[in-house]
Amino acid sequence: MASEQPPSPPAAEPAATTLIGLGGDLLREIFLLLPSLPSLVRAAFACRTFLDAVRSSPAFRRRFRELHAQPLLGIFFDPDGPAIPAFAALRRRDDPDRRAAVRRGDFFLTGLPDDDDDARPGWVISDCHDGYLVLEHIYTREALAYNPLTLALDLLPPLPDEFYEGFQGHYNGLDYHVHAPEECRDHGAFRVIYACHDDSRARAAVFSSDSDARAWRVLPYSEALRTIPESGEREHWLTAGRIVDGFVYWVYSDEAAMLVLDTTTLHFSRVDLPDYLKGQTSMFRVGKTRDGVLCVVVAIQFNLYVWLRNIRDDGVEVWVRGQRFQLDDIVEDTGGTLEEHGQLKVVSVVDGVVYFSTHETFEDANLPCWFLSIDLEENALDMLFQRNYDSHVHPYIMPWPRSLVRDKACLQVEGA
Repeated sequence: MASEQPPSPPAAEPAATTLIGLGGDLLREIFLLLPSLPSLVRAAFACRTFLDAVRSSPAFRRRFRELHAQPLLGIFFDPDGPAIPAFAALRRRDDPDRRAAVRRGDFFLTGLPDDDDDARPGWVISDCHDGYLVLEHIYTREALAYNPLTLALDLLPPLPDEFYEGFQGHYNGLDYHVHAPEECRDHGAFRVIYACHDDSRARAAVFSSDSDARAWRVLPYSEALRTIPESGEREHWLTAGRIVDGFVYWVYSDEAAMLVLDTTTLHFSRVDLPDYLKGQTSMFRVGKTRDGVLCVVVAIQFNLYVWLRNIRDDGVEVWVRGQRFQLDDIVEDTGGTLEEHGQLKVVSVVDGVVYFSTHETFEDANLPCWFLSIDLEENALDMLFQRNYDSHVHPYIMPWPRSLVRDKACLQVEGA
């Protein structure tokens, strides 16, 4: 009788697939489902595999930006006179990653150079863009660029004497603006622009942080950009500027027009505005839509009107009235009345999101305003917070972190 064969051992179960075992393409598809950029940062630093998946794909970074608006972390309030700018963080119970980004940064601006007089701090914000602040000292006229997320601080050299020469009539300094072009952003470089004008012309100086010379490049004065009025009103014909997608826009104080500086070609030009905006610089802000179209958002009572800069079939650029957003029903969320709110004031327009406020503080200095935002594409209203509008306002938008980019500096640190 043949002996019985021992039973075969059970087949080994297939090894379970873990997230770390997924390929980079599949990981990136999963990461696209995350709700925000702070959530992606947290996920990417969970392990080396996740971080490599994000760093190794410029295409993923572009797609993530297309699907997720850069998040507002909060708003800087910069009062007139000696005071350190204050920061009001956007608090959301359902978004701990956004709060974590603020906690890890220096939004109290403790990294700024000390003042000679501790009781009279002199740093004021001139611009806030691409994650950087440009601050100027009201007593010493020193200027610097500071990134409160990375704590990177760059002292700017003084403007050369050449910048102040050659003006005709009256010289008027304008403002600093900071911009991190796409080709510079991944390695932490940026540009600062400072501009001035005389009675009819403008000029600019440009500082590049990655320049070996670390010196200002002074541009010649432009051609005449306005006709000097017979009344002799010559001095202040440009208002504070706004930088949008690499272009700086200064609104004419006495004409329905804007002076434009292309920070790539360093060329000045003029863009006309709809006629009814002449002299109404407090009513509107220039910005761009999420798909990159230049726009102007105008606040009239409790309506936001959007004007878009389009190109006609004959190649001529014109302003076209876009959507109107009627916001009388904000009282349902604020609990106030239209009479109490007064009207709306546009603060800023960034990548298709309009930041605006109600008007209480302007009627009574003791009353706080509501700060809100609306997504132009999704028509989604968001209540931000309530605060006195007693300062110059600078929304801080979180930029794409350099730590999520595989650049040369990163490879040298990691020994790759």
